[in-house]
Amino acid sequence: MVVEKNVPLQPCNTFGIAARAQTLVRVHSTADVRAVLADPELAAAPKFVLGGGSNIILTGDVKPVVLKMEIKGLRLVEETPKAWIVEAGAGEVWHDCVAWTLAQGFPGLENLALIPGTVGASPVQNIGAYGVELQDRFESLDAIDLATGHTFTLDAAQCGFGYRDSVFKHAPSDMPGADGLPRGMGLEGRAVITHVRFRLPKPWKPVLGYLDLERRMAEESVLQPTAQQIFDWICDIRRAKLPDPAVVGNAGSFFKNPTVSPDQCADIIAREPRIVHYPMPDGSIKLAAGWLIDACGWKGKSIGKAGVYEKQALVLVNRGQGADSVTGGEVMTLAKAIQTSVYERFGIRLEPEPVVV
Repeated sequence: MVVEKNVPLQPCNTFGIAARAQTLVRVHSTADVRAVLADPELAAAPKFVLGGGSNIILTGDVKPVVLKMEIKGLRLVEETPKAWIVEAGAGEVWHDCVAWTLAQGFPGLENLALIPGTVGASPVQNIGAYGVELQDRFESLDAIDLATGHTFTLDAAQCGFGYRDSVFKHAPSDMPGADGLPRGMGLEGRAVITHVRFRLPKPWKPVLGYLDLERRMAEESVLQPTAQQIFDWICDIRRAKLPDPAVVGNAGSFFKNPTVSPDQCADIIAREPRIVHYPMPDGSIKLAAGWLIDACGWKGKSIGKAGVYEKQALVLVNRGQGADSVTGGEVMTLAKAIQTSVYERFGIRLEPEPVVV
């Protein structure tokens, strides 16, 4: 266990916001987590788990003990006639994990290429892109209870996956729901994920259907793309649309795509015929948040050093650098102004994706 004091967090968050951790512990193994819980001072303090820092907005210095997840490891756990079961340490870079599975001949994660962050954050957010969500390829995960130190395993049902949602984004609560039954126990702030396992199905089938992928198939005259081709295409598409955090600080897609009823969608289409929308399996309609923001005129605009990316209105960016970086307050001021504009024009409340600390 490596414990550091007064640690700058600007290199640890992809938005490049300047902040400090009063105490930071680098976690390289499950033993390191247990060592934290065995230390009288550290055990009593609140905890904040930090992976790749790609989905957080820091609004000030972090007072809880920061557990910097750096557990590594990639391996094939099991191969059956129906699937490959692959395990990754929570500290592995997500994109590197995707590339490794393909290199080993285990396709299935290619649609999730180039999503920033670490493996441990992937089930928390239920990451998704180009028709595939983490839950579609999820087998199970291991985590440690920060209250008891006990290790436990969760399957997909126990993770409570939803759109960019999971049990790890909800606080523990014994409050009853509308039906009078307990809502269940959330695990936000209660557990730290150490390993994640993926079920990559056999036989492999490509997930296509998105316009960008169909264009690439037509351009290259490929009717049956391989997993590697889909991986390469998605990397190219994402690099063309989204800023590289190493060059322009950002947290990826800042807002969730909202869902509405068919009647609500029809009402909006009557006023805005060009609105981008997608029917969902449950009958609801998903709207493109980036289109809504662009329609309100925000693309390329800024408040302070927080800006809206010129090529994709769904991405907020850091227009400062180094010591003159954007602040978390500026980012959230811009986000709230965008939310207000979208609500006033469309009657839709946009929900931010990043965790605000």
